[in-house]
Amino acid sequence: MRYFLKLSYKGKSYFGWQIQPDVITVQEQINKAISTILRQEINIVGAGRTDTGVHASEMYAHFDVNKELNENFTYKLNAILPDDIVVYSTILVDDKAHARFDATSRSYEYKIWLGRNPFLLDTTWQLNYKNINIDLMNKAAKILYDYEDFECFSKVKTDVHTFNCSITNAEWKQNGAELTFYISANRFLRNMVRAIVGTLLEVGLGKLSLEDFKKVIESKNRSKAGVSVPAKGLFLTRVKYDYINFE
Repeated sequence: MRYFLKLSYKGKSYFGWQIQPDVITVQEQINKAISTILRQEINIVGAGRTDTGVHASEMYAHFDVNKELNENFTYKLNAILPDDIVVYSTILVDDKAHARFDATSRSYEYKIWLGRNPFLLDTTWQLNYKNINIDLMNKAAKILYDYEDFECFSKVKTDVHTFNCSITNAEWKQNGAELTFYISANRFLRNMVRAIVGTLLEVGLGKLSLEDFKKVIESKNRSKAGVSVPAKGLFLTRVKYDYINFE
């Protein structure tokens, strides 16, 4: 029997989602908790692989078990998990359903705080810039719709077969001191969102023109793009599936 988990986590204390030797990861913590409850070894498969320090306000994962879970399973799981990982629901799905391969789109948000706020140190990148041209950054963000190959925003050493992604939304919104970048696509490359944000900020600060931004994308060269902004401001916020409603 296959089950999906709907969950969220704060990434500060973890070396990303995926299990790695000698470090603590989100996947490892959930594997241990489920295995303890079911008294058998369980390995979950996530909808994606967030990097070290990245958060997820919405994430899905699946796992297989040879018996039906009782209605208290989610409660028991949260009682064992660390406080910075929360499972909202456990859903029985078709045996062929796949948390990663069946996802049709993913959405991220990157949060910047313009100033200082001690209560948001773990979840925003705090900047003292006052003259960021947000309108210009939004014009640059729309340019992303015209391209599919985003090798310039990908980590250099990666095992992907293609750098093509279909971006369906990319925009900045400001609410007081909070500046948020929203982006959705069918898939993302490693480090892609953080590199896009870093490059768009160079546009907003007058270091790159819109034409320069196009040239960065067309170069397919990571060294031409901007810096990778800190992980703590990045959230995976939405994973969509066609065949089931997880609301």
